[in-house]
Amino acid sequence: MKKKLFVLVFLLLTFVLAACSVNAVAQPAMEEEGFYAGDVAAGVSAEYVEYETSEDVASLDLPDAPPERMIIKNASLDIVVSDPAQTMDEIAQLAESLDGYVVSSRLYQRYLDGGGTAPQANITVRVPAESLDDALKAIEDEAGTVENKIITSDDITQDYTDLASQLRNLEAAEAQLTEIMDAATDTDEVLNVYNQLVRVREQIEIIKGRMRYYEQSVALSKIKVSIIADEAVQPLQIGGWQPAGVAKDAIETMIRTLQFIADAGIWFVLCVLPVGLLIGLPLYFVVRWVMRIRKRKKEEQITASPAGDETPSAKGA
Repeated sequence: MKKKLFVLVFLLLTFVLAACSVNAVAQPAMEEEGFYAGDVAAGVSAEYVEYETSEDVASLDLPDAPPERMIIKNASLDIVVSDPAQTMDEIAQLAESLDGYVVSSRLYQRYLDGGGTAPQANITVRVPAESLDDALKAIEDEAGTVENKIITSDDITQDYTDLASQLRNLEAAEAQLTEIMDAATDTDEVLNVYNQLVRVREQIEIIKGRMRYYEQSVALSKIKVSIIADEAVQPLQIGGWQPAGVAKDAIETMIRTLQFIADAGIWFVLCVLPVGLLIGLPLYFVVRWVMRIRKRKKEEQITASPAGDETPSAKGA
């Protein structure tokens, strides 16, 4: 009994894994068949048509097609305005008025090439997909200039259909594993089936989460807006020569130079000179004393040297 139950659970899990991966394997073949399906249909026989509509084929569990195409539509804009902070607040209010919400927003200072800074803002909002065009038009009307505009569309109908098929197969496996666990009497058998059931339910939750993400992405479109200040896009302008300004800069530089010299003199008199005297005077007297001693010893050696030379001469005489 235990061996049969193990074999049954193994076969059931093998079927589930094969069903979850069959969509990815069969998809390229289905796309290739689509190119010549019309040519084959023109020459098909009556027996073949009758075979296609037989009970064996009609009873297959084919995935249900979604009622309409599932398309994710997003947009991004780069606009130039006079007041980025105010425009960012207006876009946030626009999203809320359309039953949307703000995903993120940021206001910061941008350093310009010619020096100085200019405010810049980034904001990301989500609005209902059916209101995407209205939201874009409202933002463009508020902008002074639209530097860049991108609208993307991503058809996820096939991906969503594949997930729905996997979900049905996993839920069927969950029901069968539940029945097997209820019928099992041995503790080891119950634990084995329970572990398999936990893994199947985990896959079910993962697929449901991905399907919810797709549904929310289709229902709510994302708009990313980069808001640039007018002064940030102005061309660099070189002003004319102003002698008064040059003279002013020269006088300021001269004053700062004289101040530096005066500060250096004050530091020398009040700090460097006293410290130098405290250290230099004792050192001077020590050096002078050492020099005097060395000089005295040298004179004594010179005086003693002639006397030593005359003594042998006198003895010889």
